[in-house]
Amino acid sequence: MDARDLAFLPALEQARLIRDRQMSPLELVDIYLDRIQRLNPQLGAYVAVMAESARAEAHAKTQQVMTTDPADLPPLFGVTVAVKDLNPVAGAPCRYGIKAAGDSLAPSDDYIVGKLRQAGLIILGKTATSQLGSLPYTEPAGFAPARNPWHLDYTPGGSSGGSAAALAAGLCAIAQGSDGGGSLRGPAYCCGLVGLKAARGRISFAPVGERLHGLAVNGPLGRTVADTAALLDALSGYEVGDPYWLPTPQPGFLASLKPPNRPLRLGYITGIEPIGTADPVCRQAILTTAQRAEALGHQVEAASFPAMDGLIEPFVMVWQSVLAESAVPWIVLERFNRWLYWRARWVSSGAYLRAVSQIQQIARQIVHFAQPYDALILPVYMHPTIRVGEWQGLRSATILARVINWVAPCPPFNASGQPALAIPTGFDSRGLPLGVQLVGRPADEATLLALAHQLETAHPWSQHRPALAR
Repeated sequence: MDARDLAFLPALEQARLIRDRQMSPLELVDIYLDRIQRLNPQLGAYVAVMAESARAEAHAKTQQVMTTDPADLPPLFGVTVAVKDLNPVAGAPCRYGIKAAGDSLAPSDDYIVGKLRQAGLIILGKTATSQLGSLPYTEPAGFAPARNPWHLDYTPGGSSGGSAAALAAGLCAIAQGSDGGGSLRGPAYCCGLVGLKAARGRISFAPVGERLHGLAVNGPLGRTVADTAALLDALSGYEVGDPYWLPTPQPGFLASLKPPNRPLRLGYITGIEPIGTADPVCRQAILTTAQRAEALGHQVEAASFPAMDGLIEPFVMVWQSVLAESAVPWIVLERFNRWLYWRARWVSSGAYLRAVSQIQQIARQIVHFAQPYDALILPVYMHPTIRVGEWQGLRSATILARVINWVAPCPPFNASGQPALAIPTGFDSRGLPLGVQLVGRPADEATLLALAHQLETAHPWSQHRPALAR
């Protein structure tokens, strides 16, 4: 197996090779660092590469493997991971997509980064994000844009676009991101990956407070469903003082990847009102997935999602308020975020609380609608991937309108807190990935992952590689 094949090997397979002492963590880290050096200048996936610390950690883990019973090593031990630049990593810059943040190093790890280290993962570096995670493409002012490995003229999505580009190009084995309105699912869709927005309360936001009233969650990006489930196991868990939490399931999510023991009832949805019906290629991906699920023995039916007219404005109001209260001086914000900042400054505390209450009421409607189904099949985004810079010159209000129209199927499930999983389904005429979103009942990632694993087994996708990265 050559270095390219090893770079694209599923993370769990890499971990098996390490446990069997057929491959060392140090050898894998060197493969990825070489690929990053060659390919990252074209992709803009990493904004900081931690080569020295990654090699030091890989050396220590290589020694550990030689003296430890393989059964005592975590499932992802020795595997490499990329961390989104919204999460501090000790000894690396954390800029949040803000050029003016400079090169000062984070003094300590974010809680989620500590969970990655506990799982035995080796951090290769920090990946690009849209400024403060506010946009579904990754082109923060002052940085090179992140580009899609499948076609460099197109975006890898956002705000976890750097993580998705790195993983799709074989510049890491698995990646971390976050999702407050589609920021994991969208990049997974754009780059042909598996991206999970976990259920609310599954992954802790410690040690900081969660400022989006449960809308956002950290989570995994993987090339396979099994890799994604394994990383979810590593990230999950309650931390003292969390405002909401879910018990850790036993067995874990990786162990739950067995075919469902009964036919599932699935509803498929091809549009979101008031936005309308998804683009024909996105709609076809839904219908194809519904047919594949039916062929696996599941009961599949068309469903009409409740209109989301009442969600849009309160959702935007809560999001822009985070920008206004981020402690970032407005003068260093890029034009779109500066516009949101000043919009938020005119919102009263009463209006903000009414917006939160309205989101919660609509969330109840969404969960009530979904209750009869084991899972829903929806678009991830309403149309295929956009070009890098396609919306840059537009007025801020126009950008916001286009963002709302593109990502419309994602925010409802940030509002409801339900788990939502993006999976690949194929490619469009430009060779860019397409995918669908599977949405589960509250706290039921296990059923989603089992269904996705069934679909993946019947129609594998992880063997595909971008031409750039071969």
